[in-house]
Amino acid sequence: MEEKTMKKPMKRPSRRKVCAFCQEKVEVIDYKDVNRLKKYITEGGKILPRRMSGVCAMHQRELSNAIKKARIVALLPFKGE
Repeated sequence: MEEKTMKKPMKRPSRRKVCAFCQEKVEVIDYKDVNRLKKYITEGGKILPRRMSGVCAMHQRELSNAIKKARIVALLPFKGE
């Protein structure tokens, strides 16, 4: 029996996601800034997790609170369209 040498696929060097809020030096995430908040919500209306959005832990907490406030004030939908 011959053993076939299997080549492993080469991995791309992964780039570290940088927090968009840290980069822009945003101090407070405003719940009234609907255009910015929409970027961090799926079509179904769910908040994107950190690993997908690339936001740091501190800003992810602020972001989720801002999205929740915007939903209560009816600036954002609770459920996707």
